Amino acid sequence: MGRRLDHEGLLQQLQQPSVQLAPLYIISGDETLLIIEALDALRTAALAQGYSERTRLILDARSDWSAVMGATQNVSLFGDRKLLDLSLPSGKPGRTGGETLEALAGKVQSGELPDTLVALSLPRLDRATRSAKWAAALLETGTLVEVPTIDRNTLPRWIGQRMARQGQELDADTLAWMAEKVEGNLLAAFQEIQKLGLLHPPGKITGEDVRRAVLDVARYDVFDLRDAMLAGQSKRALTILHGLRGEGAALPLILWAVGDEIRLLSRLAAIQAGGGDVAGEMRRNRVFGPREQGLRRTLSRVPPRAWRAAVQHTHDIDRLIKGLKVPGLLDDPWEELARLLLRITVERKT
Repeated sequence: MGRRLDHEGLLQQLQQPSVQLAPLYIISGDETLLIIEALDALRTAALAQGYSERTRLILDARSDWSAVMGATQNVSLFGDRKLLDLSLPSGKPGRTGGETLEALAGKVQSGELPDTLVALSLPRLDRATRSAKWAAALLETGTLVEVPTIDRNTLPRWIGQRMARQGQELDADTLAWMAEKVEGNLLAAFQEIQKLGLLHPPGKITGEDVRRAVLDVARYDVFDLRDAMLAGQSKRALTILHGLRGEGAALPLILWAVGDEIRLLSRLAAIQAGGGDVAGEMRRNRVFGPREQGLRRTLSRVPPRAWRAAVQHTHDIDRLIKGLKVPGLLDDPWEELARLLLRITVERKT
């Protein structure tokens, strides 16, 4: 029977220097920031234990799933251990994908992949998905890491926990004020927590100091960039990106904001193409008001075929940020992010 861990449990476990890694992890949830955090921690722990070769595959029902098994059969010339990093953003592998994942779980369970660690990230598994043969096989074999959904009611507590990690403390009223100020957005909350960690020493921070820091808004922010992308405003998007770079904004945070929106649009486009409930998916992702209107306009403007390549482009930029070269891409991740924004803002349905 497989194991279960929550997000915090995984992070705590991976911080132990002698942790024994499981051969298969299934990281499931709808908070992209927390999934990225869990995967980064797992990759770091794996690298420390000799998993120096990494194969990253982003998959959906139409993918060539033979690449998954092919990756398990490739033998390193130097005998390096391998991390097979699989992403299934839609949570729907299709028939061929389901059969491949079931076979992969079988190989892991039988010990046929002693030098390969498998990590699969995907949205929250609902009851129907858990009963599918491929999901049941994975859950029976691997370690399920369930990433929590942080809603507006639980966000103050989450902010408090994150502040405690960096040795800082806020009172309950200030935590509630911060949660309200970021409008329930986890990435925005994360940015403000990081800012407070840079501006203030460990210890208790007054509400006045927090308000001063949070309200000291830079000229440009990632949400302006997101809105310009959704509006198809190429010049404005590039101007904001240039401004963020000049202000010393953290590129990984910018990529998270842009990439999270692109992954959501990719899922929405696939649901729309299949005649599914786009509005329901937006509700599940807590998308309302002007942002919903922006997403709908983008879906009507950008051809469905563009999203798969855009999602891959975000992952390639992430590799560039980590110092890895990607064939066919510029070495500067900022320039590649500009290209990605142009891909979304310029392309039109014909």
